[in-house]
Amino acid sequence: MFKYIVLFLILTNPVFAGGIKSNTETLILSQFQDDVSLSFEKYLLPQDLKIEVEKFCRQRFYRDQIYVWQIFQNEKPIAFAILDNVMGKAMPITFLVIFDTHGTLLFADIIKYREAIGGAITNRRWLRQFEGWKAENVRTEMPKIDGISGATISVNAVAKGVQKLTLLFPEITNQIREIQQKTQVVE
Repeated sequence: MFKYIVLFLILTNPVFAGGIKSNTETLILSQFQDDVSLSFEKYLLPQDLKIEVEKFCRQRFYRDQIYVWQIFQNEKPIAFAILDNVMGKAMPITFLVIFDTHGTLLFADIIKYREAIGGAITNRRWLRQFEGWKAENVRTEMPKIDGISGATISVNAVAKGVQKLTLLFPEITNQIREIQQKTQVVE
């Protein structure tokens, strides 16, 4: 019975079901040179920060956690990748953003689009408009996003999702660095 419960939990976990984690890691690695390594962790959103960002962006988080990869080159952090979900019209949309260590958004991609229509948001040309976003910019004024006919709900959902992660980025990286510094002091 126990092994069936474990199997069910693995198969229903949104990051691991359908190869999402391996597909995401392959995509992350493709954005950098060959000599990079990844460190993965689930990041539990602090409740007060979660509520603050949800109110500001007018969109709820799909879960209480997001998935974060730290990207290293020669053991030095060079970027962070964050995976999250937003609700489309009826199904979740899984998306990835990659930031440099200064918080500039370098890359955005749709990892899994589950809706029957509106798939044009997976187009690289449309996704490039997020590149260059920074927390201080999206806090003062949400950049204009190009609409897509037949994908209005998906466009708005992904744009607000990217905005949420952009606003969270400074806090996430500060907490990860604090944990790493504490670990180094103990060692």
